[in-house]
Amino acid sequence: MEPKKLHSIIEGLKVLNMVGNADVEITDLVADSRQVRPGAMFVAVRGVAVDSHRFIDQVAQAGAVAVLCEQLPAQCQPQVTYVVVPDSTVALAKAASAWFDHPSQHLRLVGVTGTNGKTTVATLLYELTRLMGYKAGLLSTVKNIVDTRETPAVQTTPDHLTLNRLLHEMVEAGCDYAFMEVSSHACVQRRIEGLEFAGAIFTNLTRDHLDFHKTVDNYIAAKKSFFDALPSTAWALVNADDKVGAVMVQNSLASKHTYSLRSLADFKGRVIEDRLDGTLLDFNGHQLEVMFTGRFNAYNLLSVYGAALLLGFPADEVLVKMSLLVPVAGRFQTMRAPGGFTAIVDYAHTPDALINVLDTIAEVLAGRGHIITVCGCGGNRDAGKRPIMAREAALRSDRVILTSDNPRNEDPEEILRQMEEGLDGDLAARCLKITDRREAIRTACALAQRGDVVLVAGKGHENYQEIQGVKHHFDDREVLQQIFEGR
Repeated sequence: MEPKKLHSIIEGLKVLNMVGNADVEITDLVADSRQVRPGAMFVAVRGVAVDSHRFIDQVAQAGAVAVLCEQLPAQCQPQVTYVVVPDSTVALAKAASAWFDHPSQHLRLVGVTGTNGKTTVATLLYELTRLMGYKAGLLSTVKNIVDTRETPAVQTTPDHLTLNRLLHEMVEAGCDYAFMEVSSHACVQRRIEGLEFAGAIFTNLTRDHLDFHKTVDNYIAAKKSFFDALPSTAWALVNADDKVGAVMVQNSLASKHTYSLRSLADFKGRVIEDRLDGTLLDFNGHQLEVMFTGRFNAYNLLSVYGAALLLGFPADEVLVKMSLLVPVAGRFQTMRAPGGFTAIVDYAHTPDALINVLDTIAEVLAGRGHIITVCGCGGNRDAGKRPIMAREAALRSDRVILTSDNPRNEDPEEILRQMEEGLDGDLAARCLKITDRREAIRTACALAQRGDVVLVAGKGHENYQEIQGVKHHFDDREVLQQIFEGR
């Protein structure tokens, strides 16, 4: 970015106090003290683990010419301008937007939030918009895309500076639209503050991330804050079949719209025929064949349809282009085995997501085959859902193999023990425990007969397994392919 005067970066902030010169020239904006170079402006944030106010003297010595903070240091340096604000996290978000020339103002930005479906909905909106002939960008759990240039994603919603930088790159690349996942963490941490959204989508809400939010009410409030902040110029599209849908928009200024498979709504859908390789749907009286399976995907596609029409795309053209869309990597991704059974890789890592996938498989199989499920639970995450996951898997499968997911810094055996707490006599008898994930998948495939389905749940698109803080290469899809090839 070209250098900017300090006053242009802090113009929209609530400034409590300033010590120094507001006309000083800024050459970079950083929130990591290790990245400070001469001419930079440093934003001191009170984080969960570290309060970076303690680095203010250090960054002054490293050449910072301005510091945005909530509290002045004991001794101010004459070569540094100090700007005191009530909340430096909010200030960072707004300063980041200003530093990158307010990129969201130059895009039609749509945010997608909810427990399940965020990645699929955001990605399909990106793909659909491209098929409609427009340039677009994507910020997702799987990857970030600027027009056609892809980079790996580190967080579901990037940090303030990365987020605005990527949006700026989209503007520079000539993108007209941008679609992004909005996580509950990002809402609480105010990472989307200062962005201007054209629209917002709510998919659903079930138990997740209680390790962070502590209670379901806090989790709901985090999601709701996204809609509360929308301007009257934006639209909000919510799932009317989710009991939290109406709550999301009860205080929103945005125009309110609904989608549903079960009741009257602005965008009404119906599943006509469901198969493992696709679905025949009816959206607002129009039929379309799609390469997706399951009611949960029908909901995802219906929200995409609704959002596309709210963005002003012609309905007839949208329906034609939707028939060309393909599933997102690791989301109900089917693989045919030489032995005549089907393997499905899915990111389902919450009880509700697992139930959706297993119910879909059972509905399509209609008793003509067995379901063998491989699943685990991640470490350093909500432990309360572990017994629930195991129980729901056992209730809906003929055989279950409990295995390691991403144990992170926890003992995988202890995670599996906690999962087993959800199993009693008959359910426990259906389950095997194989800690090694590769062996668990291999065993599931060995048990499968022609016409059966092997569901490998939990990691989806991920190509690693995190053990004691180290990421080892591991891709469920690769492992299945190797097994199919006899390796």
